[in-house]
Amino acid sequence: MPGQMTTPVSDCLHDGGLWAHGDNMLTWLRRLGFALALSSLALTAAAQTYPNKPLRLVVPYPPGATTDLTARLVAQKISDQFGQSIIVDNKGGASGNIGSDIVAKAAPDGYTFLIATDATHTTNPYLFKDFPFDVIKDVTPITMAAKNIIVLVANPSFPPNTMRELIEYAKKNPGKLSFGSAGVGSPHHLAGAMLNRMAGIDLVHVPYRGGGPAATDVLTGQIPLVFSSLATVQEQIKAGKLKALGVTEKTRFAGMPDIPAIAETVPDFEISSWLGFFGPPRLPAPVLAKLHGAIVKALLDPAVASKLNAAGLLIVADTPEHFAAQQRSDYDKRGALIKAIGIAPE
Repeated sequence: MPGQMTTPVSDCLHDGGLWAHGDNMLTWLRRLGFALALSSLALTAAAQTYPNKPLRLVVPYPPGATTDLTARLVAQKISDQFGQSIIVDNKGGASGNIGSDIVAKAAPDGYTFLIATDATHTTNPYLFKDFPFDVIKDVTPITMAAKNIIVLVANPSFPPNTMRELIEYAKKNPGKLSFGSAGVGSPHHLAGAMLNRMAGIDLVHVPYRGGGPAATDVLTGQIPLVFSSLATVQEQIKAGKLKALGVTEKTRFAGMPDIPAIAETVPDFEISSWLGFFGPPRLPAPVLAKLHGAIVKALLDPAVASKLNAAGLLIVADTPEHFAAQQRSDYDKRGALIKAIGIAPE
């Protein structure tokens, strides 16, 4: 009979048992529509009661970093809003990949989410051969929490005092000046590589295991320059022990407006380091909306914002759509830069 299902059910696309032997297409579509309606009702009901149990916020780094500080400040405010406890779970290791992978594979119910960085979700896939998940497909961007301001600083005895003077000095001394960073592939390293390419200079990269040791070597005169997170060096800048030449954002940082943007000397220069919140893939829209609203409200709380600003962070608190677009753009740009400067995954 035309339109009749005649082959054995074991040979058919049965979609979890929706298409049984003898069904015609109309019957199957009715069943599929009913199943989808039930699924939608279940998601709606879950969203209406969300959250009705404790949540888990994964931090893919050890305690003490700015990610950990942000997580704990925000978690307390979300807990107050939801009336549920928030467990802040530090899962460090593999440059943030271990904790990030936990959330990429978590159930999409909104009870497990992540605070991560531009390193974990734009750069690391290009640095690790066996990266465990897809940073675009296996996440739900919730909001960029803040930008972690990067600044180029020098030892006070270093002759140049401005970016223009530095570029002129570097061109007269190609390959003789070095800059430190928090490690190969870090945003601090990439900032230096970008400056080399855009300004036509040749600063030699010296990677360190973390920004603290790199800044210490500039303080003691072992190397002349370092691209560093502002949080690491702002007290030394204020005390005159380091001199700041420029920030890597497109415009000046309102918290220290006397430091120029590198873009004021090198047009279009910009590289951002950020912290952001992500959920597992396929997070239902109603749950995403509730979680996004709670996180943004926490970030904009005056007490939270004040502490994060003091740590050298610039609050962003954008929409999921804007954050997703920024993450994708940074992912593509970092990949092109890493390829251009010849960093191979390990």
